[in-house]
Amino acid sequence: MPAPPFRKDQPLHNYAYYSNMGIEMAVIIAAGVFGGVKLDAWIEVSPLFTVVLSLTGVAVAMYVMIRTLSSKKPSKHEPEDTH
Repeated sequence: MPAPPFRKDQPLHNYAYYSNMGIEMAVIIAAGVFGGVKLDAWIEVSPLFTVVLSLTGVAVAMYVMIRTLSSKKPSKHEPEDTH
């Protein structure tokens, strides 16, 4: 999904957009922790899967955030950087 353009004249829109990114990160990391705890309980190995899936969740969340931010294009209200 392409990122919506940043607009200085719509601060609420921008606030909602960046808040959504934080919520996405939290959900991805929480899913990794939850999956790790459940796998640890099922396979009966103490913190192995919790640690591995937690770190994997952080890595995936960072990837998603960087991909989202790098796809963000300047809007027609902002001059493009020509350097």
